[in-house]
Amino acid sequence: MDKNFMTKEGYERTKERLDYLKTVRRQEVAEKLAEARSYGDLSENSEYDIARDEQASVETEIFELENKLKSVEIIDNKKVNTNKVSIGCKVSIQNVKNNQTFEYKIVGDTDSDPMNGLISNASPIGAGLMDKKIGEIAKIKTPMGIVEYKIIGIK
Repeated sequence: MDKNFMTKEGYERTKERLDYLKTVRRQEVAEKLAEARSYGDLSENSEYDIARDEQASVETEIFELENKLKSVEIIDNKKVNTNKVSIGCKVSIQNVKNNQTFEYKIVGDTDSDPMNGLISNASPIGAGLMDKKIGEIAKIKTPMGIVEYKIIGIK
């Protein structure tokens, strides 16, 4: 089973979401189902179909979150290896072709927020940078072709 890397905050958010789904959303959907059943013939009852779809969606999300939490590994920022790109570190990279620089923090999927500089270790860029050292070139496949990034800093 693959590990799911999370910050402590991401872990807490995931637990809160799971608790909400199990205690609040399940009950809300159960009430919608009961109400829809009271309308009679289920074969032509669109409210019932919608409630069943909603129930399936909630149960799927619960299942996925429970599985994530089963294999979670909390990222300890004090133990992050800065000799190479790893989960929890901040990495500065430079596009070899146009010299444009970027700084990202490598995080697990749950904490990923690319617009705010947090990229998943499983994303194309994150995976391509993993285990690289300062001065090394990462060749990363993007929708626009292969892009080369030089590692210029790790902290």
